Amino acid sequence: MLRPVDRPRHRLATASNNRQQGVVLLVALIVLVALTLAGVALVRSVDTANLVAGNLSFHQSAIQAGERSTELALNNWLQPNNTMGNTNLHNNATGYVAAGIAQAPAAGQSWDAYWTALTTGGLTPSAGGTDAAGNTVQYIVHRLCATTGAPHLANCAREPASTNTGGSQTAGGIAPISNNRVYYRVTTRIEGPRRTVAYIQTIIAL
Repeated sequence: MLRPVDRPRHRLATASNNRQQGVVLLVALIVLVALTLAGVALVRSVDTANLVAGNLSFHQSAIQAGERSTELALNNWLQPNNTMGNTNLHNNATGYVAAGIAQAPAAGQSWDAYWTALTTGGLTPSAGGTDAAGNTVQYIVHRLCATTGAPHLANCAREPASTNTGGSQTAGGIAPISNNRVYYRVTTRIEGPRRTVAYIQTIIAL
């Protein structure tokens, strides 16, 4: 009587284990590639966030420099020349326009193109200096009038006639009304690090 010959089971198990190890290696390689791509994306995201934060910081610094320049225009030019009998504010000067030049960009015109048109047209802006952060400031003051000359003859933009000065009066009296103050527009250009360029416009009534 013949007995059936048993096949060696250890050989089948070995072949099965070899196939499983090959699948694990392939999965491990795919996971490693995915982790590498995720790491690269994370590094790039962090770099971009740092760059954006740095640019915002430079822009904020430029805005602050522009605000200081507006104070310079007010304290160094407008207020000293706004005295009784002084006619400097009635005529054009360096960095100051009594009337006749565009006070803001035209429709479709960029601020850089507007500033270039002003400076190439013979108008020299006043220098506000360079601060510790490396922001270089220039400003131009426009008097909001149709022509040069005294405000009452130049058709200037003024405060509304109903503006109340808040002067003291007796009870039930009428407070004085004044509309003699003229509007001025200070346009400031700030150029800072990383090619940062900012523009600020401020309206001042004197």
